[in-house]
Amino acid sequence: QVHLVESGGGSVRAGGSLTLSCQYSSSGRRLQMNSMAWHRQAPGKQRELVASITNSGRAAYGDFTMGRFAISRDGARNSMSLEMNNLKSEDTAQYYCVVDGVDLTDWDRPKPVKSWGQGTQVTVLA
Repeated sequence: QVHLVESGGGSVRAGGSLTLSCQYSSSGRRLQMNSMAWHRQAPGKQRELVASITNSGRAAYGDFTMGRFAISRDGARNSMSLEMNNLKSEDTAQYYCVVDGVDLTDWDRPKPVKSWGQGTQVTVLA
């Protein structure tokens, strides 16, 4: 089982910045996380990908980020951050951390692992 802790959400005025963080732990399991990502969901809208990053550091972003967001990963701390700048009211949403990888604890029986965080609210005030 993978436990995710998200932090950094809150309220900010349009044009401001926030940094979201996500750290995972695995209760002694040996995990290889291949990618980490942030998704978001606004009321009445579908969930969408904000940004993702692989364990080799390759990043991808939703078109709406338009260079305003930057995702980074710290493998040693099992953590990921999302720096969000020039925030707009339409960025208001619940943001979710997602990790995707393999449980290698039983080396001869690797198991896929995917886990979602509880979410952290980002509210951008006009």
